[in-house]
Amino acid sequence: MNISWLKQQLDRWSRFWISTVLMVAITLTSCSQSAQSDQVKVSPELEKQILQVIRDHPEVILESVQAYQQQQDGQLQQARQTFLEQMKTNPKAIIGSSPATGASTQDIVLVEFSDFQCPFCARAHQTIQQFMKVHQDQVTLVYKHFPLTQIHPEALNAAKASWAAQQQGKFWEYQNALFTQQDQLGEELYLAIAKQLNLNLDQFNQDRQSQKAQAAIEEDIQLAESLGISGTPFFVMNGETFSGAVELSKMEEVLAAVKASKG
Repeated sequence: MNISWLKQQLDRWSRFWISTVLMVAITLTSCSQSAQSDQVKVSPELEKQILQVIRDHPEVILESVQAYQQQQDGQLQQARQTFLEQMKTNPKAIIGSSPATGASTQDIVLVEFSDFQCPFCARAHQTIQQFMKVHQDQVTLVYKHFPLTQIHPEALNAAKASWAAQQQGKFWEYQNALFTQQDQLGEELYLAIAKQLNLNLDQFNQDRQSQKAQAAIEEDIQLAESLGISGTPFFVMNGETFSGAVELSKMEEVLAAVKASKG
């Protein structure tokens, strides 16, 4: 087999080859639902070829994986750079229809990617409240939904409920109630908060079950994923990024750096 030709094919179709190789390896070593997937069909002849290449030239596969990873890293860096530049030059485009509070000038914008069932997000929520109490005339806080549904089964439902509250002008009150009662997330709590905030329940239920709610949250999720965000909470303040249940001192430090960069 011509190795240079194989390298070219691996570079061209790296995504296909990587998934195929992984599937073959799983098939040969364990019973797995992913191994039963019919998304990638492998003929016995192709499987034999792949296994032989792995045995004889494992460096070819490694080079292909590395090339693919470099390509992905480059795309990620470009997406982040574009996002950060837009944060500075056109914050309205970043904010979009997301809930925002604080300074109307949008000179300093703090974007929060968060999950209502994440305990670290609940801790960060307390810090953000303290921070915004002091800097609400200087900083615009923007909330982006990033429910980690694989590990937090109520995160998406809570996000939809908060989106429905936003349609009646009560997002921030609803958001605060969700975080402060995080251990009670569920249908009973969603309705109880809506009643406490005097929301129109018919509209609330209709909105949170709507395609618009799903689409709005999905848009935030896609943005987070395009930026390579894998966990919550994650923050972007103008050109500065930080994550986790940060202390108030850290947020003050980032704000000072942002102000210094603006001269």
